[in-house]
Amino acid sequence: MEKESRLERGYKKMLEIDGEAGKKVGSSLNDISPELVKYMIEYSFGDIYSRDVLDLKSKEIGVVAALTALGNAEPQLKVHINGALNVGCTINDVKEIILQMTAYSGFPTAINAMNALKEVIKEREDMGIKDIAGEDSTREVLPNERYEVGVRELAELDSNQLENLKSAYDEFSPDLVKFIVNGQADIYARNNLNKRYREIATISALAALGNAEPQLRFHINAGLNVGLTADEVKEIMLLITIYAGFPCAINGTNVLKEVLASRVCL
Repeated sequence: MEKESRLERGYKKMLEIDGEAGKKVGSSLNDISPELVKYMIEYSFGDIYSRDVLDLKSKEIGVVAALTALGNAEPQLKVHINGALNVGCTINDVKEIILQMTAYSGFPTAINAMNALKEVIKEREDMGIKDIAGEDSTREVLPNERYEVGVRELAELDSNQLENLKSAYDEFSPDLVKFIVNGQADIYARNNLNKRYREIATISALAALGNAEPQLRFHINAGLNVGLTADEVKEIMLLITIYAGFPCAINGTNVLKEVLASRVCL
């Protein structure tokens, strides 16, 4: 039997993830650049998405986070919100990813992404698709508990990080330290998304942005601390080649190499 081509393999994977939304992207470009459509399907879906180091839900969580953070690709974000819902994310999972991005790319990108999510849900409802809302089991953190809860959340990611923050900023900007810690209580303490998925989202977003190497270093280390493997982080960087290009993926892979080397020395 003749071996399946990259294009055939990619087309099947695109339909599995993106369905009609993915087909529309290809159709809209076929008249102007069929070469781009072919390369997109072969490389993105035939080469990268067909790899099995990360499951499809994890990949789509990373891509939704990256495209939200980049803030400049709403049509593609909508395709991948569709994809996330198609491969096992609930509506609340996607909301949580977008909410988390407020910490890394700001409120405007998160607001735009949340509006895109609303549009996608409406479009899917109009097609008769009933998505699972998902359980919202968040415990509200009392105002006087925020800092204490934030300290615990930060320690779960890296036991040294609070002291590192205080050493760097307590004299110059103590409020920055306080707001970073409180932010851990506001976002990371929410139990609507597990820590592994949260770190996949954050690593993907920071790698795609390409302008926050110290923070990427921290979150790669944190991801390894909460259960990600080095191979899974490598896979995130391969995924980022599609959405932010090879330079960002190369830089992110170099940061991973540095983190792994530092962990061996401990």
